[in-house]
Amino acid sequence: MGGVSGSHLTSVAGWREWVSLPELGVDWIKAKLDTGARSSALHAFDLEEFEREGAPWVRFSVHPWQRTAADAVTAELPVHDVRHVKSSSGHVQERYVVLMDLRIAERVVRTEVTLTRRDEMGFRLLVGREALRQGFLVDSERSYLAGRPKRVVRRRNRGL
Repeated sequence: MGGVSGSHLTSVAGWREWVSLPELGVDWIKAKLDTGARSSALHAFDLEEFEREGAPWVRFSVHPWQRTAADAVTAELPVHDVRHVKSSSGHVQERYVVLMDLRIAERVVRTEVTLTRRDEMGFRLLVGREALRQGFLVDSERSYLAGRPKRVVRRRNRGL
């Protein structure tokens, strides 16, 4: 059976899940798990490249909630790469790539994440194959198999 190596336990996840970004202090962000996308993408704005100890870094802000700009988080991470990425609409865009931990279903995986404006997208985080191949099987008919945050958090995500 191919896919997941023997050293990884496989977790089943739904096509959408609540994820956390521990390095950014984001406890909850709703994500789409997309096996059609190679890399993961995070809605980020106010991107600003700077240098720290001779290496390129990027400062950016994140809106963790889908329908509101409340609770914006600002972060700084080393630039892992800069790539030309083709979006689902076919547009090619230059994006910063950072390495980031994602917590999905009580499991933390380190993966490449591109930073891009996702204002018009339904999800502020897209989790692609490079992250998912670290031990996840996506059930495209199910959602939130890893559980959901408390109702107050879910309401906050809806801008309530």
